[in-house]
Amino acid sequence: MKFGLFYQLPCAPDQSELDRYQQTLEQIEYADALGFDTAWLAELHFNRPFSIMPSPLIVATALAQRTQRIRLGLAVALLSLQHPLRTAEDAATVDLLSHGRLELGVGRGTIAIHFQGLGVLRDESRERFEEALSIIEQAWSQDTCAFEGRYFQIPPTSVVPKPFQKPHPPLRIAANSPETASFAGQRGYPVFVASPINPMPKLVEHLDGYYRAFRAAGHQGKRPDSAVLFPVYVADSRAQVRQQVEPSVMHYFRTVTAQAELGERGQSQAASYAYLREVRQRQQSVTWDVIDDTMALYGPPELCVEKIRAAHRQCGMDQLICWFNPGGLVPHEQVLASMRSFAEQVMPVVRAL
Repeated sequence: MKFGLFYQLPCAPDQSELDRYQQTLEQIEYADALGFDTAWLAELHFNRPFSIMPSPLIVATALAQRTQRIRLGLAVALLSLQHPLRTAEDAATVDLLSHGRLELGVGRGTIAIHFQGLGVLRDESRERFEEALSIIEQAWSQDTCAFEGRYFQIPPTSVVPKPFQKPHPPLRIAANSPETASFAGQRGYPVFVASPINPMPKLVEHLDGYYRAFRAAGHQGKRPDSAVLFPVYVADSRAQVRQQVEPSVMHYFRTVTAQAELGERGQSQAASYAYLREVRQRQQSVTWDVIDDTMALYGPPELCVEKIRAAHRQCGMDQLICWFNPGGLVPHEQVLASMRSFAEQVMPVVRAL
């Protein structure tokens, strides 16, 4: 099993944007030395308490110059919100500068304020995403790219540079809805799934849908590949974990609720925005015990090992993505200490799963 880290980069009112970026770079440099496999960077817009990272490829470029072996991933590039040729160009450039360490996670996006701010209709997101994904693969693997779709029309165009990795960097789809999980399985793509969106036991059912779709499609020479994100934190005791983490993770869920409320502006009766009300209602009622029982891998090292083994038996994930600091309020030095404890006392024990 491989191990990644996830960064959303929230920034509270009393935090410095520069400090938050610097801490993120330092943590990923440290993860490189500790033996983590991939650092995954989110693309999120227009909400400082939730994230100040709208341009993860720029962050990946900086990391390419500061790290040696860790792979640099996007989790995810929001293909519905940008022109696919620009995504292909920028991502190929990062792949070259990192000597082939880019992993391109992609998704259609669901957060309402992103679509509102960039003037794209959410109802178009799935079709835009599927068109963009086809264009990027063509742009990377063929000398000339041409496409005639509903949203993108591209005359014969030579897209340069080409990626360092051949035929192109690995692609992975954020599949947190049943429809996208089925799409990814049918097309033979690896997936991301996040436990805060699909808590246990729903997470198991959700991944089963992906695995079934993959097997039914009969892909030759390929196997399903799932990367599952969990909040992770290692400390000397469960009480210490709670003391250090609870204010930050509860802050994260409050920002989710606030973002959902913001996204409903002028859309309260729109059927396509009904999910926002569901998100807000679910997140408003979440408790520490619910997080600990259904979403997180928290505890001293031996308990984390036990929880990871149980999660692997149920989910069969190929990669565990560790989210050490949802909410961004855990002090930098404590995050580094938890990363070190995980890498030294947990990761070697479960690496062979």
